[in-house]
Amino acid sequence: MNGGAGVGAGRFATYPSLRDAVVLVSGGATGLGAEFVAQFAAQGARVAFVDVQEEPARELVEAVAATGAPRPLFRRADVTDLEGYRRVIGEVAGELGPVTVLVNNAAVDTRRPTAEVDVAAWDAGMRVNLDHHFVAATAVAPMMRAAGGGSIVNLGSISTHVKLRDLVVYRTAKSAVEGLTRALALELGADSIRVNCVIPGWVMTARQLRDWVDAEAEAVLDREQSLPLRVQPQDVARLLLWLAAEDSRACTGQDWVVDGGWM
Repeated sequence: MNGGAGVGAGRFATYPSLRDAVVLVSGGATGLGAEFVAQFAAQGARVAFVDVQEEPARELVEAVAATGAPRPLFRRADVTDLEGYRRVIGEVAGELGPVTVLVNNAAVDTRRPTAEVDVAAWDAGMRVNLDHHFVAATAVAPMMRAAGGGSIVNLGSISTHVKLRDLVVYRTAKSAVEGLTRALALELGADSIRVNCVIPGWVMTARQLRDWVDAEAEAVLDREQSLPLRVQPQDVARLLLWLAAEDSRACTGQDWVVDGGWM
């Protein structure tokens, strides 16, 4: 959690349609996911999130509750255990009510040269970066249909569109996420379920700053981005809020890019 939900209060939009909405975020304990949890809670939504990282998840729950926002619900779940994850989604709905906003965020951008990727690594990468999107979407679709509609937001990646090496599994999975978005948008649209894909650029999460953002990376950003800024988690979250809210009710099957003008 980067504190973005409270920064510049009054400068950024609030969405009445998100108040009391039941939101589920995968991979919500850290990074972008934690920002999404905090931002939705600040809108008055009833937020549930899943992750395998229990300590940061509990810290996030307490930090959000301390702001006066509704206390998020954390459930430990490994999204690569597809049937187990489906059960957890049902438990969340049983506790909070039907999920009407789903954020498929959980992912792992493991870097590995193609020559070192074996079948096991390929399968594992698809499980954590792609498969759970489909499972979660099909689990919440009946709830959204019964509720009169909903919004599913998948997280893509700029890595699909720019030249980045050693990410063959991740780039392939994220490309498939874009295709899945369009397929689900077409098939679920008759039930007023919108499906969109948010494509972040290089976002300055704590992990990226710790592991990857060095002087060389800064030079790449300076050269490739149109805007002289660094994309922050709250920049992505604010677009996601709009896509989740009824303000974007006519928008579906689209890719929405937040990259400072890199692509």
